[in-house]
Amino acid sequence: MTTKRQPQLSAGRRYLAGAIDVLEQVAAHQWQEIRSGAESVADTITGGGLVHVFGTGHSHMLAEEMFYRAGGLAAVNPILIESLMLHAGAEESTRLERLSGMAAPIFDNVPMNKGDTLIIASNSGGNAVGGEMARLAAEAGATIVAIISSRHAEVSGPRDDTSRLALVADVVIDNHGAVGDASVSIEGLDRMVAPTSTVAGAAIINAIVAEAVEILVARGDAVEFFSSSNVDGGDAVNTALVARYSEVVKAL
Repeated sequence: MTTKRQPQLSAGRRYLAGAIDVLEQVAAHQWQEIRSGAESVADTITGGGLVHVFGTGHSHMLAEEMFYRAGGLAAVNPILIESLMLHAGAEESTRLERLSGMAAPIFDNVPMNKGDTLIIASNSGGNAVGGEMARLAAEAGATIVAIISSRHAEVSGPRDDTSRLALVADVVIDNHGAVGDASVSIEGLDRMVAPTSTVAGAAIINAIVAEAVEILVARGDAVEFFSSSNVDGGDAVNTALVARYSEVVKAL
């Protein structure tokens, strides 16, 4: 008796299956870290502080994911530096994120206080600006939550001894991404395509938010969060929150 050979899934289907597997790995192996990050966020909000979010290159999208989001916390300050984003010059942003000393002038313009939380996304965990930003925030009394790929960080290592984000962070969450981030092999190509760090990072960010809100509600603390502007009453909710936070959150 012969058995039929099952056709291989197409590349796009393999990507989706792989992304689901990554999220399952995060849920199975990173829950305590996610919970710790959520507790820090909840403590920050209880104390009247801010949750700051920072990333360079594609990782800056996670700062935007947590900011001014329907169902997202109001007390969030995204650290959005145009020169470290791709639209302002991709090669230049890569050069700058590796530049020692870049973090200090950025940090000087962030309203960072003791008791705040800083979430930093960096897939490699080894660029200078992320490690130095974390160190400055820690010195100011903030709790540091890092989202990295442990496999990538272990293989590539830091570009210098001061840049290893995982050594500075209080909480390190592994996004379970592959070395180099790309995840799908295609016959005829010698390199992988289709990264997972943004998918996993956004899921981690929103898991932290959901868990933090549940913690705050269980404590009996007030929770402020944005609404969709496209539902009844959403504009009024958001306008009030913008008025409340615009002095400390410049991006509003």
